[in-house]
Order: sequence, then C-alpha cells, then structure tokens
Amino acid sequence: MNENKFPLKIGLFGIGLEAYWEQFEGLRDRLQGYVGVVEERLKSYDIEVVNLGLIDTPDKAFEAGHRFRQEDVDLIFLYVTTYALSSTVLPVVRRAKVPVIVLNLSPESSINYEWFNQLNDRTRMTGEWLAYCSACPVPEIASVFNHSDIPFYQVTGMLHDDPPAWNEIEEWIRAARVAHVMQHNTLGVMGNYYSGMLDIYSNLTLHCAVLGGHVEVIEVDELSHIRQQITEQQIAAKLKSFEEIFDIQPDCSAVELERAARTAVALDELVQKYQLGSMAYYHKGTGNPQNEDTMSSVILGNSLLTATGVPVAGEYEIKNAQAMKILDSFGVGGSFTEYYAMDFKDDVVLMGHDGPGHLAIAEGKIKVKPLQVYHGKVGKGLSVEMSVKHGPVTLLSVVETAGGKLLFLVAEAESVPGPILEIGNTNSRYRFSIGARKFVEQWNAQGPAHHCAVGIGHIASRIKKLGNLLGIETVQVC
Repeated sequence: MNENKFPLKIGLFGIGLEAYWEQFEGLRDRLQGYVGVVEERLKSYDIEVVNLGLIDTPDKAFEAGHRFRQEDVDLIFLYVTTYALSSTVLPVVRRAKVPVIVLNLSPESSINYEWFNQLNDRTRMTGEWLAYCSACPVPEIASVFNHSDIPFYQVTGMLHDDPPAWNEIEEWIRAARVAHVMQHNTLGVMGNYYSGMLDIYSNLTLHCAVLGGHVEVIEVDELSHIRQQITEQQIAAKLKSFEEIFDIQPDCSAVELERAARTAVALDELVQKYQLGSMAYYHKGTGNPQNEDTMSSVILGNSLLTATGVPVAGEYEIKNAQAMKILDSFGVGGSFTEYYAMDFKDDVVLMGHDGPGHLAIAEGKIKVKPLQVYHGKVGKGLSVEMSVKHGPVTLLSVVETAGGKLLFLVAEAESVPGPILEIGNTNSRYRFSIGARKFVEQWNAQGPAHHCAVGIGHIASRIKKLGNLLGIETVQVC
C-alpha cells in the first residue's frame, strides 16, 4: 500500500476570545500573525498543513472539527495564542479524533516591563499583556481534556529563537510521519515460524489493530516460481550491482553468486507485485529442492531490500520486521540483531544475526562470505558480515505483552570498535550507560522476544512520541 497516495496532513488552529477583538485594537491580527508563523515553520518540514486560523467561538469550533475530519488530518497542533474558553477547543478535538499537541508558545522571551509600564493606557496595556497570555488557559484546556478522556501533549516555549521547543515540534512531526507510514504499510509474511521458537509467534490481528497497515501472506512457492522466470540478462545486471555494493570475498563461487542474484531479482519482483514495505520470512526448505534452493539464497537480495526501504526480518520474526520498519522510517536504519555474547572484560554486549543486514548503517562495506552451513537451518550459501557504524545507536523491540498489548522497548547505546566474530554474520559491540550486566537484565525483564532492531543515533525521544500517537507504552532501559 502506497502511503504517498494518502499524504500526511497536519491540522493547525489557534484560539482566542471573540469579546477581545472590539476591546483591543489590533490584537486579533497580531495573534493571527502568530498562527501564520507556526504554519510556515510546519511547512518547512515538507508536510501539508491545514490551517484553520483563529477559532474564537463555539460555533467556529464545531465547524473546525468537521473541517479537520473532512481534510483527514493525522495530527493537530493547537496554538494557544491568548486566553480563550475551553468551549472553543473541545468541539474541535472531539470531532477530529486525532492526537493533539498543545503549543504554549510565547511571542518573546519576556515582556519589556519598563516599556510596558510607561504606556499610560491601561486598555492598551491589557491588550499588550493578552498577546503574551498563551500560558493562561492551558490548565483549563488540560482539565477539560482529562475529563473528556482525550490524550494531549504539550510543547512550552517561545515562538521565536527557541531551538528546544522547535526540536520538540519537529520530533512530533517525525513521529507522526512514521505512524502514517506504519498505518499504510504492507508487511509481507513468507513461509512459516522456526518451529519451537515460542517467543516470536505473533498476533497479526493485534499488529493491524494497533500499528495499522496490511499483512500479505505469501507462499514460498510463489517466489520459487518467479525465480524460474528470471533471465540471464537480469542476473547479469544484479551481479553487477553486487560488485558495486558488496565487498565480495575471493572464496565466493560464481555459482553461489549467480544463485543469489537470481533470487534477488525474484525478490524485487515479489516486492513490486504486492507493494511490500517490509517482510518477515523463514522456510525450512526440506522436501522441495526448488524451495530449498530459493530460501538458501535470499540473504544478499534481502540485504539490498533492507537498505532501500523494505526491511526484511529472518526467522519469520514479525514483531522485529515492525521494529525495523519503524527505525527505517525514522531514517536511522533498522538492522536485525540479537545477543551474541557478553564481553565482561570490555563491558560490552556483542549483538548480531545471520541473514540480511542494513547496508546503509554499516561500518564500511559489507563483506559477502560463503557458509558451508546456516547454523540451525537447512542449506548453505552466501552470507553477509557487517558491523553497525561506530557511534550512538538505538535498540528497539516491539513486544507483545501478556496482557495482549504492544509495547516499545528502547535502549540507547554506543557502537564501539573492537574485535568481532568473523563468521559471516552481522555483529557489533555495544556499550551501555548502565553497563552490560544491568542492560541485559533490565531489557530481559520486559519479556521481549530475543530479536530486536538497531538503528544509528539516539532517537528514544522520537520513539516515545510515536508510542504516544499510537497509544503504545514505551519503556526505556537506558
């Protein structure tokens, strides 16, 4: 499903009190100007903004609620420009039924008190004060939202020259964009679970209900059939891309490279057919030589897909395909990983996985190596070896709780240099602020599956905002 067909829309409205306009000359135009400033800043993030201007009566509030519904906005910014009645707010938000961010933004860092107190015109002075009065009605609005069981979030600061406030606003927009992507994403699931791996079994209905999107169930046989139709010219073109993208080791045979190239082309066609935005796969491949040939040659093709916006999770780990898609949609990668070992000497956790890696976040060029066995799996073939770029990283696990809900489990860490296991798998060394021992215990205590996703940068605050927009609790261990 193409989310571009349904662009992200942000609703914006300011509030005021109609009774003020006749009393205080120029106040209304001034406040409308503030709302215009916010609109222009929001548009700078390359999003569509539906600005309804100042809402100053209950009648206009009802109209605004209907308008936001008609415009199909995904998120609303409520700019509190001055004191206003909560009756000009509640009808808008109740009708729109989307998350709301309350902007309590003062036009300047402070009132010029000396200038203000020399105006010698109390009416003018009151009008000037009201232009700085954005904080005044926020408790009233919050009270009404709480009584109405409407979740809301706040950004408090200044309209101008306030990077912390605008960074918060930008993070809300980024989170809304990712929520929008997930709500329109098609997740392909191909094959079946790794038998006995009980922690990875997933409730597909729960994922559709909470994260949105569509799940397309695909047979391995279909990929095998597509694979048989691939031409020599297509294989040659894919082999050329392998040479450009990967660091192919000398012991990789031409036969294995051609086998991987054929499967990679078939995967591209499968993704195009179903318009997949992510995928989870696993298949034993026993009893059917064609399927075994297919599924033992998917790693390079799935790595290329993962690097180009279609993250692929092995072992049919649906929860982790979702986590990888979330990180990738934030623009930070999203590579499949799990504990590999603990290094108590250096106080790091080694983490990695067999199967596809995320080229865009690799430290250097990804190496391609042949394996005589895929440990615990049927077949042999080519695999990728990489470490995540050194520097800040974020780990994300989408957890299904015992209560039948989804939970985001997050940790921020550092990918650090040092020896890795050169076994043809992705693996990295991660250092945590709370230390390796406390990290693994506190992470494990939340009951996640043993897989998680890793992306570059520290983005826990963005993930928390995404959780707020989707109604998902976020637990951050460090």
